[in-house]
Formats: sequence, C-alpha cells, structure tokens
Amino acid sequence: MISLYRTILLGGTALALTTTVALAQDAAPPPAADEAGKIEKVTVTARRTKENQQKVPASVSSFSEKSLDRIGATDVTGLQGAIPNANIAQGRGSSNATNIYIRGVGQPDALQTFDPAVGVYVDDVYLSRIRGTQFELMDIERLEVLRGPQGTLYGKNTIGGALKVITRRPTDESKGAASFTVGSYGELVGNGTISGGLTDTLAASASLLIGSRDGYVENPVTDAEYNDRGVGAGRVKLAWDPSEDFQLDVSFDYAEEDAALNVGQATNTLTTILGVPLLVVPATPPEFNFETRTTPGLPNSTEMTHWGGSASATWDLDDAWTLRSITAYRELQNRDYVDIDATQLELGDVLVDVDQNQTSQELQLLYAGTNWQLVSGLYYLRENIVSHQEAYADDYLGGFLGGNTFLRTVDDDLQTTSWAAFANAVFALTDTVNLSTGIRYTEEEKEYFRTTSTFSNSALFNGTFAFSRTESWENVSPMVSLDWQANDNTLLYARYATGFKSGGFNGRANAAGEDQPYDPETLDSYEVGVKSDWADGTVRTNITAFYNDYTDFQARVSRSVTSPTQPIPAIDFAVLNAGGLEIYGAELEFLAYPVPELRLDASIGYLHAEYTEFFEVRAGPVTIDRSWQTPAFSPEWTMRFGGQYEWSLGDMGSLTLGAAARFRSEMALAVDNANLTSRAIFPGMWQDDFWVYDAQLVWANDNETLLAGLYARNLSDEVYKTDAQEFSSVAGIRTAYYGAPQTVSFKITVRY
Repeated sequence: MISLYRTILLGGTALALTTTVALAQDAAPPPAADEAGKIEKVTVTARRTKENQQKVPASVSSFSEKSLDRIGATDVTGLQGAIPNANIAQGRGSSNATNIYIRGVGQPDALQTFDPAVGVYVDDVYLSRIRGTQFELMDIERLEVLRGPQGTLYGKNTIGGALKVITRRPTDESKGAASFTVGSYGELVGNGTISGGLTDTLAASASLLIGSRDGYVENPVTDAEYNDRGVGAGRVKLAWDPSEDFQLDVSFDYAEEDAALNVGQATNTLTTILGVPLLVVPATPPEFNFETRTTPGLPNSTEMTHWGGSASATWDLDDAWTLRSITAYRELQNRDYVDIDATQLELGDVLVDVDQNQTSQELQLLYAGTNWQLVSGLYYLRENIVSHQEAYADDYLGGFLGGNTFLRTVDDDLQTTSWAAFANAVFALTDTVNLSTGIRYTEEEKEYFRTTSTFSNSALFNGTFAFSRTESWENVSPMVSLDWQANDNTLLYARYATGFKSGGFNGRANAAGEDQPYDPETLDSYEVGVKSDWADGTVRTNITAFYNDYTDFQARVSRSVTSPTQPIPAIDFAVLNAGGLEIYGAELEFLAYPVPELRLDASIGYLHAEYTEFFEVRAGPVTIDRSWQTPAFSPEWTMRFGGQYEWSLGDMGSLTLGAAARFRSEMALAVDNANLTSRAIFPGMWQDDFWVYDAQLVWANDNETLLAGLYARNLSDEVYKTDAQEFSSVAGIRTAYYGAPQTVSFKITVRY
C-alpha cells in the first residue's frame, strides 16, 4: 500500500507543483501582516465566539499555519513541547492514536471502553475516540489548545482541556497551494489545496494529502520495518452565503492509513504463567537501538479508515441574537495488530478490530449586547462501538499441563447516549471589569455487552464469560471568572472551572467480579493569570498559576492473583477510581521581537502532581495503599526555547534560520510504575530528564509565494521514551515506546 501511495504522490504532486509555480509567478502578494517586529493579534473561539486571544480570561495557546510550520508540526504530535504542561505523543502500540495529557490529566489507553480526558474537535465537531486523532494538519486556519477543564462550554471528556482544529473557510477569492516533502527514512509527502468561488454566493475548497515514510525500527533477523507511516487524506468544503443574515458550511473528510506495527522495547524479564523465565532483561534495560523482533507469523499491519461529514448553519436573527446549528456524522474503523511484549515470543500478541460511528447535533443561541453576551445551547451525541479482539499467548503456558496453545477472543458492543444543556454569560460590571459565569447539565447512558472465550489444548483454561450492563450518570459543571482590563495591554483574571469524564465499563473484564462499572472523574480547577503586551507591542508575557482538585481518577492496573487454593495465577485487569489527586503548577508563555528580524519565544511549565488518596481493595479483603506512587505523564518541568532570525536578500527574497530546544524532566509513563512492596521504581516505566534540539532554514521569495525549507528534528539523536505498556500480570510484560530518532527533511511550497 505504501508503494501505491508513493506512485500517486509523485505523479499528482509533480502536476500540482508545475501548475501552481506557473500561477505563483504572477500572483499578488499576500495580505499585509502587522507592522514588522510587532506581535500579531490572534482571534480565537475558545469561548465559542470570536475574541482576541489576549482578552480571553483562560489559558489558550493558538497556532496559525505559519506558526505550525515554524515548529515543524505536520500532525498534532508536532505540538509536543510547544505548550506548557502538555504531553502530546503517539499512543502506545498504535499508529493512529494520540496520548494527550494537559496539566497531568489525560487518558493514554486506546481501548474502546475508555473515554479521552482531553477533547479533540475539528470545526467544532467532537471526536469521541483517541484513535483517529493523530491526523495530518492540512489547510489549517488555526489550532487552539485550551488548558484546564472545559466542562461548561465543551462538556464531558474535556476534564483536562480541549484541542481544537479550525480548518480554512473557502471564499470567492481563487487561492491554491501545493507542497512536496522528501526526508529521512524515505519520507515522501505531497499536500495540495485549492479554493475559490463557484457562484456569487457559493465557494468551495478541496485539499489532498498523500504521504509515506519507512519505519525507523527494524527487525535484525527478518529486516522487517516497524513504526512507519502510510496515509492518504482529503477534505472538501462548501461555504454558502445567500444573504448577509445566513451562512452554511458543509464539510466532508476522509482519511486512510496503512502502516506496519508500532513496536517498542521489552524492559522486563518475560516468563511463563508459572514464572519460568523465557527472555531475561537486565534490571536496568539497555539503551534502545531501534531494533525489535516480533512474533513470527503476526501480521505486520495496522489499518485505519476515518471519515465524516458536518453541516454548520448560522442565522443572524437580528443585530443581537444568532442561532447556530452543528450537525455531524463520523465513522472510524481500525484493524490493528499489536505485539505488546515487543519480542519474538507469543505472549502479548493481539488483534484489535473496532468499528465506531457517532452522530451529534448541537444547537446554540448567542446574544451580543452592549453590556452582556450569552452562549447557550443543547447538545446530543449517539455513539456505537463494536469490537472484536483476539489475544494469542502460546508461549505463556510454557507446556503447563500439556497446554501450549492459547487464544482468547473478545466481542463487545458499547452504545452511548449523551445530551446536555448549557449557558455561559459575560457581564460587563464596569468598562474594565467583566464577570463570566456558566453552567452545563449532562445526562449520559451507556449500554455494554461483552463475551470472552478462551481456547487452548488444556481444558483448565477454557471457558466463556459474558455479561451485559447498563449504567447512567449525570453531572453539573459550573464555571465563574472575573477579569480586569488594567490597561489596553494588560488583562488580569481569576477563574474557577469544573469538568467531568464519563464513567464506564472494564473492557478487559474476563471473569466474574471484573464486570463492575467505574465512576466518572470530576475536577475542580482554580486559576489566576495575567496576559500582557508591552514594549510597544514587541513583547508578550502570559503567566498562569493553577490548582486542581481531581477526584475518582480512572486508573487501569494489572494484577496477578494467587492463593493456596488457586496456585495458577488469575489475571485481573482492574479499573480503579483513585480517591483523589492534587495538582498545581504555573505556566509562562513568552514572545518577543528585540529587533524586527529576530523572534524569540519560550514556553515553560511547572507541575506538581500527587495522589491524596488511592486505595486498592483485593480479595481477603486486603487493602493496598497506592497513594505514594507517582502519577503518570506529569513531569515537573516542561520547557521550550525557540528563536529565528530573518535576513533580507533584496530581490532574492529572504532567508530565515530557526532553532529550538525542548526539555522534559523525569516522568512516569504508566500508572503502575513501582513495586508495591519495596517501592522501587520500574526503570522501563520511566523517562529521565532529556533535551531535544530542532532547527530549520527556510528561503522565501519576496511575496512568499515560493518557499523552500530544510528541517531537522532531534538533532542530537536523543533516545527517549514517550509512552509505555504495563501488563506485568501477563508474563511480566512492561514495554516502552520511543520518539523518532534524528530526521531531516526538505520541503518546497508554492502558493497563488
């Protein structure tokens, strides 16, 4: 499939580039930017209305298409390091899932029964799964990251924050762009977009991206490659403006991915069911050399198809009132093979085959008056997920009682129905002081059916377990904030906000007692901040401090239970509600132009996260205190320092050199990251402090219709972990996943 992508890519991109270069030679210059050396004003929709980012009393990071190119972000994981106290990385064992944590709040498990904790939206349409969120960034107008709970305006599963992608709306102006990238590991990417008017009232745009990259992890025995990329994606948009009072936007997108396995490194000794070693790993695992063996016969394949359509209509009822409707339907199919143990042994080999669809409808009523504004509405979501899974573990039995074949199949069906009503109002108490307050009420019901069957040549392990459960939850999420515009360039604010993440069912339940539902998570956040522009608009400093009271965190733990009457370990993948977490920290976002040609930026986050209560109750009963463990994906420090300098070449255009250094302090990569008895950490489940360095050199002609850039990521070839799987109750599995090694790419872009 990758060879097909490359064939289409080379032919299509060559044609697009040839045509667009010809048009670009006579193209008019792009619209004038703000005065050279001054920081541009950015409009965001963080509060569901258009506002100056510096006037929003909340933590919002915004990225334009140009700033995304500046940090080298081609998909959402490219934001890693650019946002304080945020972790945005490829999900464990998946080529299309994204592990997003903000301020120590997230959900890394792509299992279909787990909901995300950071909501992902494309043109205000919510994506229910973390699979399918590692999409390519094409024809983007803006990307916004909202830090902290967004329970009032965005609803469930935004307890950590929200990531919003806003694609470009077509206009009657004819525009086009095409780019072609070649790089390390055989990278080839072609990207093109075209837009313009079809009639006096109707405009359209079409975007297409095709890309491939060879794998950067290799099997030293078979030369098979893993952790590669093969993707094709497209989007078509229509914008209809029949009158000044009405507009309709219709969008359809389609993405298809065909990649090899996403594998990591075994960091723990692997054993049979009775603890007999099969593969010995040192207590401190060796540095990963990007070589991994996988189980012979396991298909080297992960596939995904993700598509959907939406219609957004806006009516201006009069000068003050506006009615908006957002209707959407989406489907996601993925068929992933995963070698969880990342070795030639058949211990944690699985097939995950998921078919998901969702229908959503949102109605908004907005008011914009002299002294107050309102955003209110109703929201409905219906989601259906059907899943088939197979787990192969022949080597796990190790011939125990004659058993040397093991297959477990799982079929489940989850239906979610959710609706909400919300209102958020902003009142001008004085010319400079605003009070914002809002509330959201949500009701949700989940219906779940699951059947698990085990087949082996030892009858001791065979059997079927099935259960069906229905649960419902409700939540009220209030918000209140007070902001003071001290002067034209300084905003101070205080904000209290809440959020919740839906409850659910254990998608790994294999026996009676594991079928109990787990409770929703809730979070209360207290935040103060100051946003300021100074030095005549050449310096921007945004500072935030926050405190989070986090209750009923959903923790998946791996347990192996034995007793005198049950010497054979019983595997238990429990989902526990940790009683509470305390999270607090501070953030700094800095931007400055010391001289018009020099741009300096910094993003610094400090985070402290600890459990205040985390008890696990086991049979006996035995109560285990886990509160001393370190919460996952909560590094104390995240930092990025960047800079770029632009040289004028006169009639030859300009040359810009940019560089960035990204730092992340020590971080746990799994909930179970230390021995419960000795409290010694599991080294493979941690990542030490590390730095990553990036650089780029970009030439542009005088009207920026032709650009050529050289981009380097991870210049020092740092070897660092991004995620980990902890299934130690099955053969001692603890597997770490790694960021990409050093890569270099060359990109040429033409616009008209």
